[in-house]
Amino acid sequence: MNLTEAGFVAGWRLVRALPRPVAAAAFRAGADRAHRKDGGGTRRLRANLRRVVGPELPEAELEALVRDGMRSYARYWLEAFRLPGLSRREILAGFRLDGAEILAADVAAGRGAVVALPHAGNWDAAGAWVAATGWPITTVAERLPDGVFERFVAFREALGMEILPSHGGPRPPFDVLVDRLRAGAVVPLLADRDLSARGVEVDFFGGRTRMPAGPALLAIRTGAPLYVASMWYEPDAACASIEGPLPLPDPDSAPLDARVRAVTQRIADGLAAGIARHPQDWHMLQRMWLDQGPGGTSSPAQPPATTGTV
Repeated sequence: MNLTEAGFVAGWRLVRALPRPVAAAAFRAGADRAHRKDGGGTRRLRANLRRVVGPELPEAELEALVRDGMRSYARYWLEAFRLPGLSRREILAGFRLDGAEILAADVAAGRGAVVALPHAGNWDAAGAWVAATGWPITTVAERLPDGVFERFVAFREALGMEILPSHGGPRPPFDVLVDRLRAGAVVPLLADRDLSARGVEVDFFGGRTRMPAGPALLAIRTGAPLYVASMWYEPDAACASIEGPLPLPDPDSAPLDARVRAVTQRIADGLAAGIARHPQDWHMLQRMWLDQGPGGTSSPAQPPATTGTV
């Protein structure tokens, strides 16, 4: 077992064993220490949030937002580590979805749904809630080092989710997702950051970035309804709302790549609207825009290493 795997295992075991108030206080204190230390992740979050809120927000208010963002990110990890120990009843009570009846109708009709998510709030809680509700759910996870990925998958599959590796699986994940959608599954996909250097360029908060083509392409290929989620925290629960279904271009209106670009831009616009409403809960501690350097400054960024996409 390597150090990274050991850290995940310790987190899953130790955090679940502690009383929640004790664990929450420790994670909050850790977030505040990380904010004061002002490491690379904190600096990138600050640069990304400045793009979201614009240049008019005073520095003191931005700094408070960055602190709250680090606390929200710590809360995500706290709740992710505790999630496998929760009962079905606790999972259902700990997450709220505005628009649940829309997804319920899609699943009941057997047409499935694609849901484009931001790295915000608690997407693991959202997936667990979908599974606990009794809906089939399949998603894709980035390949992690051996050992860590297997535990990561086991953790989520124990909650009732089907997890496909972004690459290296027996079948391309896109093909499997097409099958699952046609069988009526919910397919949530993190959509606000491309990991492949092959993503679609979009306008996002006034700058250019890349987002994965997968959500748009899946909806176009299968005809499944496509939604954009906004995700955030309330004091007592992780929350989400969905917008859509987004309109899809007529098949004869343009070539496939142009239609994918148009739909991906609509996804970007929907994600931006949700992030702007709850910027403190956007966990984007990585480079986001093409003109950002490693620390989040405005210098050209190299394309990220290819890790696979759908």
